[in-house]
Amino acid sequence: MGKNIVLVGLMGAGKTSVGKLLSKKYKLKCVDVDEFMEFSLGMTISEVFSQYGESSFRELEKDAIKVLSQKTDNIISTGGGALENEENIRNLQRNGVLVYLKTSPETLYERVKNQKHRPLLQNENPLGTLENLLNKRENAYMKADFVVETDGKSLENVAKEIGELCKL
Repeated sequence: MGKNIVLVGLMGAGKTSVGKLLSKKYKLKCVDVDEFMEFSLGMTISEVFSQYGESSFRELEKDAIKVLSQKTDNIISTGGGALENEENIRNLQRNGVLVYLKTSPETLYERVKNQKHRPLLQNENPLGTLENLLNKRENAYMKADFVVETDGKSLENVAKEIGELCKL
């Protein structure tokens, strides 16, 4: 293949789950940027947010993406805000095909509402937060090479569609 398949989209879009499924199906290594950072830093993403703040987290994320994007033949699952940084987009596009897992805020909310490890959603109106994040990030996500709608689709169907689009 020679390229990475880079999955982008908001939290709850299925990037990690679809990435693991693609990895298994096509015998490619799957790397989740958040998991890579947690392993490298020895702390959770929530701990990084609470101890250092979002801006420090974004710098650490940029460093992780720079390292991971130099590899090839991987499935890379990014954090939801990774594409807000133009340098991240350039690095990921250099060796990768970007696939936006487009998901409605309502579906995202249903998928993540009981998850306590989402620092940006620990507030009074998580659905409103998801709507605002999507409005803020949609233009960056649309820079992806492919857009795959995930609402109402199984993980298997999303993975199959990505495999066909990326000619895996």
